[in-house]
Amino acid sequence: MGPLGPMPAQPRRQREWPGIVNSFPMRFALLPPVLGFALLCSTGTVVSADTNYIPVPAIATSKNDGSDFGLIVPLLVTGPDGYLEHLIAPMFVYNTIVGPRATFNWFRYEPGGRELRFIASYAQKIERELTFSYTDPALSNGRYSLNFGASFFKNATARFFGIGPDTTVSDQTNYTAREIRANWKFGVHVNEVTQIAVAQRYRDIGLQRGATSLPFTVEEFPTVPGIDGAKILGQRVSFFYDTRNNLITPTDGMQVTVFAELNLNFQESVNPTYSRYEFEFKKLLPSESKRQILVVRADIQATVGTNVPFYEQSSLGGQNNLRGYGVSRFIDKNLVSASIEERLHVLRTKLFGVTADFEVAPFLDSGQVFSDYTNVSFKSYRMTPGMGFRGIVRPNVVGRVDYGYSHEGGAVFAGLDFPF
Repeated sequence: MGPLGPMPAQPRRQREWPGIVNSFPMRFALLPPVLGFALLCSTGTVVSADTNYIPVPAIATSKNDGSDFGLIVPLLVTGPDGYLEHLIAPMFVYNTIVGPRATFNWFRYEPGGRELRFIASYAQKIERELTFSYTDPALSNGRYSLNFGASFFKNATARFFGIGPDTTVSDQTNYTAREIRANWKFGVHVNEVTQIAVAQRYRDIGLQRGATSLPFTVEEFPTVPGIDGAKILGQRVSFFYDTRNNLITPTDGMQVTVFAELNLNFQESVNPTYSRYEFEFKKLLPSESKRQILVVRADIQATVGTNVPFYEQSSLGGQNNLRGYGVSRFIDKNLVSASIEERLHVLRTKLFGVTADFEVAPFLDSGQVFSDYTNVSFKSYRMTPGMGFRGIVRPNVVGRVDYGYSHEGGAVFAGLDFPF
């Protein structure tokens, strides 16, 4: 088989606010893998020359979020060049924890990497969501980048095991994270591969009783910082060095991200300020044909301050690191982690006007959290091997399902992008 064809060059885009405990569930993330499967296997229904809808069953399971059974009806609108311009996806599922849920998803993709997202969701039990975001990585002919967004949601299946690297499964508790978030980021491209950015975020979070039968976090951990909620304003300065050859679906290059962030918790009267820092390195090493791509990542995070809410500290576990554990399984002020993944191209096909690539990706994640750097010990270092399955509609959409194994039984995650 010959090498993969060239992909259009895209401006660079960075993931926002890495490292913070993510109490928002990735339930819409089951759509892209299902969509990829549908593109490969279903007969589809053509609405017009450039518009297709593909009703498919939605079946998914998550370590923390229960199982989903239902139907998705993705509507794909492509341009004359065959690239995706709109993805509209109403979805109705029954979840084993929160009951019936209706969701409307709209993604708009524009030239230059601009992207608009809107998601609205309502579940019978507790959960709600309203999310909007806009990204322009090449504002003013590529001189600047701009991101902004806001969201309101309730996640009724959030988990907390306590703080530290040695918490056990028996410590598991549940709460509903009721959150309001808003953020913006403005970046200046120093050159084609370097960006300096300033950003600001607001996070209003309260802890309410969850939807599971597990003990209530507020009752089991009454003295943990942040247990009474928080109202946080964060200011960040970031440095990005990015030589990757594509915005969302890179096959070559490297990325270095460094940030410093100062936060103020308006709800905390004693020691309300704290700071956070991160250094992250990613490198893609493709074969000559780009059908095999070795990807490595290293990440170091540090938090300085007292009374830092637990959901603002570094965490391991979830869809992007230590994938054998549930979301935010381990939490502490500091973190070191490393991952390696081999992305193996298995198929490229064109169905219903959309060119789709499919990959398998064996991986190994590792890392640990700790209170300070004098307490780092390999005794608490965790490793989770696993396998990923990817469906890609270039240059805008990546759908994935990853299974990671751990001593706690492993976990399955889906996502709207690569884990790193």
